[in-house]
Amino acid sequence: MNEQNKNKPNHEESLKKSQGESGAKPSSWNRLLSKRWVFPAVYTAAAAIILTLVWVYQDAGQKPLTGDTAAVVSQQQEAGASGKTDNAVAGDPEAVEVVANAEGMVWPVGNPAEVEVVKPFYDVNGTEENHVEAMVQYNDTFVPNAGIDIARADNKAFDVKAALSGEVTRVEDVPVMGTVIEITHPGNMKTVYQSVGDTKVKQGDDVKQGDVLATAGRNEIEKNLGNHVHFEVYEDGAVVNPSEVLPQR
Repeated sequence: MNEQNKNKPNHEESLKKSQGESGAKPSSWNRLLSKRWVFPAVYTAAAAIILTLVWVYQDAGQKPLTGDTAAVVSQQQEAGASGKTDNAVAGDPEAVEVVANAEGMVWPVGNPAEVEVVKPFYDVNGTEENHVEAMVQYNDTFVPNAGIDIARADNKAFDVKAALSGEVTRVEDVPVMGTVIEITHPGNMKTVYQSVGDTKVKQGDDVKQGDVLATAGRNEIEKNLGNHVHFEVYEDGAVVNPSEVLPQR
């Protein structure tokens, strides 16, 4: 009996220990999370961190640019304001070509209203009348007219002007045809002015549209036309009817 009583406390103590282990006190982390003020504090701290990062980002974006970065941004802003790219820099061949292509061809004379086409361009697909009118006769030889011939009704001389801006690539006195001026334009275009006199330009000159090149003159192959200018247009090496690219007078 005494032995049973001795074992009873041991059993009770063992039971208490077992119950104590299963009902252990909460950890410090759990106790912290159980506090009412924890979540509001965490939310406030996170909001403060986010606001700080935003402020730092904005401050960095407002710092002045230096060196090459500032130069690039400045060039981009200027290009956007003017509507031009770096290719529009003066002297750039591509810029010159864009300007030339924007030009519309003008009559190669001082006053288009004072002149008339006295011999038309020979159109392969033209009418029989055109083929007769556009044939050039020299002695016993007949050749198709590769341009148009322009003259005044009173046979007076007049200024011959550049139909487009470009570079003078040829100034030559040619037997039968008279003095020939050739101007090469960007875009694989070329204009030719024959039967001129009192030449104002030389090979290598840059001319602008409307610049005076010479005065209308005479030549041997079309001497019956008197004072006139023979005008030709070429594109990509192929002859073009000038009347189709010149504006209406």
